[in-house]
Amino acid sequence: MTADTTPMAPAVRRAHVLELVASQQAALVRLSETLHANPELGWQEHRAAEWTAEFLERQGFEVERGYLGFPTAVRAVFGSGSRRVGLMAEYDALPGLGHACGHNIITAISCGAAVALSRFADEQDLTVEVYGTPAEEGGGGKIELLKKGAFASLDLAMMAHPSPVDSAEARPFAVAHSHVEYRGKSAHAAAYPDQGVNANDAFVVAQVALGLLRQQLPAGTRVHGIQTRGGEAPNAIPEKTEGRWYVRAESLAQLEQLEERVNRCFEAGALAAGCELEITPESEPYSEFRTERRALELYVKHAESLGRDFNVPPEQATMNRASTDMGNVSQIVPAIHPYIGLGCFPAANHQPEFAAHCIGDAANQAIHDGAAALALTALDYLAE
Repeated sequence: MTADTTPMAPAVRRAHVLELVASQQAALVRLSETLHANPELGWQEHRAAEWTAEFLERQGFEVERGYLGFPTAVRAVFGSGSRRVGLMAEYDALPGLGHACGHNIITAISCGAAVALSRFADEQDLTVEVYGTPAEEGGGGKIELLKKGAFASLDLAMMAHPSPVDSAEARPFAVAHSHVEYRGKSAHAAAYPDQGVNANDAFVVAQVALGLLRQQLPAGTRVHGIQTRGGEAPNAIPEKTEGRWYVRAESLAQLEQLEERVNRCFEAGALAAGCELEITPESEPYSEFRTERRALELYVKHAESLGRDFNVPPEQATMNRASTDMGNVSQIVPAIHPYIGLGCFPAANHQPEFAAHCIGDAANQAIHDGAAALALTALDYLAE
C-alpha cells in the first residue's frame, strides 16, 4: 500500500499541525528543561547534542552525530522529498550565565516543528532536516559548518529565538570577535619599576582611544569588550594582559572598515606602552541577515493566530539587533529568524533574570507556539 499524498485543506492541515505539536509538548518541555539544567559552553555541548539526537531518533529521524567532523554537531533527517526544510537547533550556553539566551527553547522549538513537518513528508514531497549547531555564542559554529558544505540547497532555513517580547524580523549586526593580547616585561613595581614594560598600561591607553573613537563612529555601530587578564599581583608590573572585544556594524562591508579603526586604537596602546600586540579572530565574522519576506509574512500570520502580539514598544523589541551566525546561513539559502516573546521585559537576554524565565509556563508556551508557527510557515511557503 502506498502512502496517501492527497493534500489537506489549509484548515485541516493547521488543526493537524497543532495536534501534532500538542502531542509532543511534554517531551519538548523535558528536552528544554534538561538542557537548561545542564548548560554547556560552545564546542563543549556533548550532552546537549546527544539529548537532541536521542529525541529525534525516537521520532523516526535518521541521525548523524559528529556531523561534518564536529563532535557536538548533529544532522537529523526525515523523508526523501525534493523540497528541503532545515530547522536550526542551538544549545550552547553563556559563561557564568547558563541559558540566559534561551537556546534550550530554540532546540525544543526546532525539534517540535521538525516532528510536525515530518508527518507531511510524503504528502508535501519533503525532506525535513534538523541541524544541531554548536557555538553560536561567539564561536561561529554555523559558519564552520557552512565551510564544509552544510545547509546547501535548502529551500527554507528557520529557527525562532527567545526574547522578552515577540519581534518578527531579524536585523542583526554583522560582528567580529577578537582576542587581544599585550606582552610587556615584568618587574618589581616598587624596587625596579623602570625595568618593567607595563602591558596593563597598553590596555588603558587602548580603551581611552576606543572611548574617544566612539564619538566619531557611524550611528548604529557598536564596539565593546572586556579585559580578561590585567596582571598577576599589584606589586609586579603586568607582563601580559588579555581581552575579548566585539565590533558590530550594519554589514560585513562596513564592519571591515570599522575594524581597521578599532585595531588602530589597540596599536596605539602597544606603541605608547612599548608592548607587543597580537589580535586573533575568535571566529569568522557573523554576517548581516537576509530575510525571506514571504516566509516571514506567513510566520507572522500564524504566530498571531496563536495569540502572539507583535505590536510592542520598539525599545522592548531590540533583541532582533543581536548578532547571529544564522546571518551567514541566510546569505546562501532563504531564511527567517523571528523572535518569540516570554513576556518578561525588562528581564532581557544575557541576564540571570532572563535565564530564570527560560523555563516555566511562558517558556513552555513559546515552545508550543514557535514549533507550530514554524511548521505552518514551511507548509504554506512550499505550497505557494
